[in-house]
Amino acid sequence: MSKKKSDALFQLIKSLTKSEKRHFKLHVSRLSGSDDMKFIKLFNLLEKQKVFDDDAILRREKSIRPEQLSNLKSHLYTQLLNSIRSLNSSKIIDVEIRDLIDKTQILYNKCLYGQADKLILKAKGLAEHNENLSLMMDILRWEQRISTQLVQDSYEERVDEVIRELQEVNRKINNINSFSYLATKLNFYYQKIGFIRNEEDFNDVRSYFNDTIPEYVEEELSFDEKIYLYNAFIGYYFFIQDFPQGYDYAVKVLTLFDGSPDMIGNRLELYIKGMNNLLVAQFKLVKYEEFVVTQNKLNAIAKSKTLPLTQNIDLILFKYYYIHEINKYFMMGQFHEGISLIASLEDGLDKFIDKLDQHHTLVFYYKIACLYFGADKFAEAILWLNKIINMKNVDLREDIHCFSRILNLISHFELGNTELLDYYVKSVYRFLLKKDDLHMYQQNILGFLKKLQSDLGEKELITEFEGLRFRLLKLIHSTYEKRAFIYFDIISWLESKIEKKPVAEIIQAKAKKRLLRG
Repeated sequence: MSKKKSDALFQLIKSLTKSEKRHFKLHVSRLSGSDDMKFIKLFNLLEKQKVFDDDAILRREKSIRPEQLSNLKSHLYTQLLNSIRSLNSSKIIDVEIRDLIDKTQILYNKCLYGQADKLILKAKGLAEHNENLSLMMDILRWEQRISTQLVQDSYEERVDEVIRELQEVNRKINNINSFSYLATKLNFYYQKIGFIRNEEDFNDVRSYFNDTIPEYVEEELSFDEKIYLYNAFIGYYFFIQDFPQGYDYAVKVLTLFDGSPDMIGNRLELYIKGMNNLLVAQFKLVKYEEFVVTQNKLNAIAKSKTLPLTQNIDLILFKYYYIHEINKYFMMGQFHEGISLIASLEDGLDKFIDKLDQHHTLVFYYKIACLYFGADKFAEAILWLNKIINMKNVDLREDIHCFSRILNLISHFELGNTELLDYYVKSVYRFLLKKDDLHMYQQNILGFLKKLQSDLGEKELITEFEGLRFRLLKLIHSTYEKRAFIYFDIISWLESKIEKKPVAEIIQAKAKKRLLRG
């Protein structure tokens, strides 16, 4: 699954759908020059290649000289983008609006101001209906320029109205930029350290959030302003582990979309992200029945015949489908059933590895390792944990790197590799110290594992398990220690050792009790 070096043109061609290839061939069939024929030959050769190879192209097609290849590739790349844009001009509303703006400029340059005015007003109507504020700025500027050429009775009123609209759109854009920047910055911190670790983290995040968020009146905000505002709050509350508050804001996002169903297709990525955030909150709060309902809605998107399912959307749905499918198995303790999912997940990782970000790759590795651990397949868990431990970038999701090493230690203990524990305990201790993540939870586990290196009788071993469980239960409600229990249900594992039952059985029993109570 290692990333392969690939040419940008080759990647573009391999991303084309059947309809896009067919449209491109029709698009270029009108061209007849010798150079045009060469880039068509180049397209056909690249389409057949499985691995990009410049030399193979030159060997197969003698009419293409080495010094021509770079220009031909550039020409082909441009023609492909033009063809894709042309095909999607009536399918993607933003492309359609931009096309109208481009045609407005052409008519304006020809002094056909009346025709230009009709087109820009059509573009304006589409942009208003879809709340596309960035394109609305361009449209209003063109409307202002055209108005100066169409001196009519209502000229002054129209110019004043356009200026007022420009100011209002600019205010909304500034709000969205502020909310979006805040959410992005919080996500950056989260991807670095995971959930807050201590009071210093909390104070830093709270101060940053309160100092950065602009003043607003929620009832006066537009659809997009509210979406980005709610996402900023979700990011903040998730980061500080206040999942009930994060849940409330995730519900608000989807309630907003439910009230404006026409916006789902135009904001599909934001809609899917909203579902993902709600699923995360439902998982953390163990709202299983709600979780299943939301998950079914998310999975139904991939089968939709009306929504614009691009390759980008396919990748997002792939990530969220598998993450939440695994989370569902975690909630119910169905680890053996979850393992059956891994083969198809690995196929997907192979397919998307060039496009999948490192953060989600890391999350997948850890969740797969936890599935294997829960199924008592400790050697397989170690295999996936080593993928994390051997990563060069240990500054991304430092929390997962830390807990991967702890879970790796426990897996070696389960396999009876006690002779390795002393080395691993020291190594993990140094790593946690370096990452400023050596809290009471970690210290208790490391101290416990160090004791297990000596020969203990069965009763003594059970006593050690019970002692660790007692000490950790005291931490489970601690503001800054409780985060550790998010990564690994060590209490259930300890109970499995004390009761001499598989950990899956312990978690399944707890899940059944929760469902009966719920």
